[in-house]
Amino acid sequence: MDYSDKDRKYLKARQKVEKLKAFYTHLTVYIVVNTAISTLKIIRNLRRGESFEEAFFDFSTSGIWLFWGIGLAIHAFAVFGLPRILGDNWEEEKIKQFMEEEKKNNFN
Repeated sequence: MDYSDKDRKYLKARQKVEKLKAFYTHLTVYIVVNTAISTLKIIRNLRRGESFEEAFFDFSTSGIWLFWGIGLAIHAFAVFGLPRILGDNWEEEKIKQFMEEEKKNNFN
């Protein structure tokens, strides 16, 4: 199937939008879930007699934000940073490269 230049640009733009949508969904889930977990842990720790500062700065509470945040940062880099480093059309170039290699292998 041969795509026109307009179709390729549309597909590429659509793919970028899908990646952005996935990142923003990840970010939203990160904030909502971590806020709920942190709130529950802080309330639990306050009921156990800890001060608010002790409950808030407990590593089990902040550790979730930290470790999941590292994963979120990697996701953000993949969506926003990696294309700047590799260039906008690196995926297209790799696809062409693999197609050429496959064509060569089929003729041998």
